[in-house]
Amino acid sequence: MKGRVVCLDHIDGREAAALIVDGRLEDLLVDPEGDDPLPGAIYRAVADRPMKGQGGMFVKLPGGLSGFLRQVSGIAPGQRIIVQVTGPAEGGKAVPVTVRLLFKSRWAIVTPGAPGLNISRRIRDEDVRAVLQRLADEAMAGAAADHGLILRSACEDEDEAAVAEDILAMKDLAAAVVADLSGGPELLVDAPSAHEAAWRDWADPAPDEVVEGGFAAHGVWEMLDALRDARVDLAGGGHMVIEPTRALVAVDVNTGGDTSPAAGLKANVAAARDLPRQLRLRGLGGQVVVDFAPIPKKDRGTLDQVMKAAFRGEGEANLAGWTTLGLYELTRKRDRLPLATLLGDQA
Repeated sequence: MKGRVVCLDHIDGREAAALIVDGRLEDLLVDPEGDDPLPGAIYRAVADRPMKGQGGMFVKLPGGLSGFLRQVSGIAPGQRIIVQVTGPAEGGKAVPVTVRLLFKSRWAIVTPGAPGLNISRRIRDEDVRAVLQRLADEAMAGAAADHGLILRSACEDEDEAAVAEDILAMKDLAAAVVADLSGGPELLVDAPSAHEAAWRDWADPAPDEVVEGGFAAHGVWEMLDALRDARVDLAGGGHMVIEPTRALVAVDVNTGGDTSPAAGLKANVAAARDLPRQLRLRGLGGQVVVDFAPIPKKDRGTLDQVMKAAFRGEGEANLAGWTTLGLYELTRKRDRLPLATLLGDQA
């Protein structure tokens, strides 16, 4: 099926959302079990003890939980601070948090500590940009001097009044939260649910269809079963195997039955193009080591360009490149729990 479809369904009673583009699963969000801190949640925390050797400090969160903040300068033990969760906590480790807050909505992002009014570069129509600039100036009037605003590309064709109302809501929420420094550790803004995040983050380009339910009708259950398999078949007959370990994610690329001289490069290019999607859908991040199929060193430059293009727009990813053993290393931000954990396939 051609087009962009958003399915809002449930898995074991928990909200789940799937983004399907031209019949292929592009993104997946699933609410976890329990009430552990999730990426995007904002807390009032209490600074605990600095860990100068690790370049940060522990902070106290509600329920006896600990967060780890990669900042020491200007923060004293016992100080109340507002922090936002940046990723899921690994087993036995503190929750990663930051003091750089983002108050996100469907059309606007308010950025305390990062002043300035910015409009998405994807909006190129100068008349539209002028209207949005006026809306931003009017809506942010009276905001704290260090509070900035980003207007997302999804607001390009939206009603002016709705966009203005959205900006005002985020401005007021940001002002209230950053001023709420009285008391002990407390959750101030909950993380978005799977359906809320899908509605907010998959709005551009606008979906052709939003379906309540739809996992069965659009084959999402079968796609989830495929993601449970470490093996990913590639176009052209090769395959790659993606295996997470505690230390890193190992990826092995094979040519399969293709024995032609170009088999290695073809399999590697196909793997590189699909790797960001596979990591995103499987909820895998951190250190990733790829054992590409053997190719001449002269072809590595071609593969480098394919990897750069594939990971462009993937957020916080660092392509470190080739090791002396011929492996390819990269890092990707852990921005969600592993899919295997969400589906109950592992603890």
